[in-house]
Amino acid sequence: MGKGDKKTKRGKLFMNSYGVTRPKKKDTAVAAKTETKK
Repeated sequence: MGKGDKKTKRGKLFMNSYGVTRPKKKDTAVAAKTETKK
């Protein structure tokens, strides 16, 4: 679970990719709140 992990937000940032963990457009506040603790 770090930069090399495609499934985590940090991994996606590192690989410049998007997905469920890191959507391209700003999502609702509820979705953002669940991901802040990681």
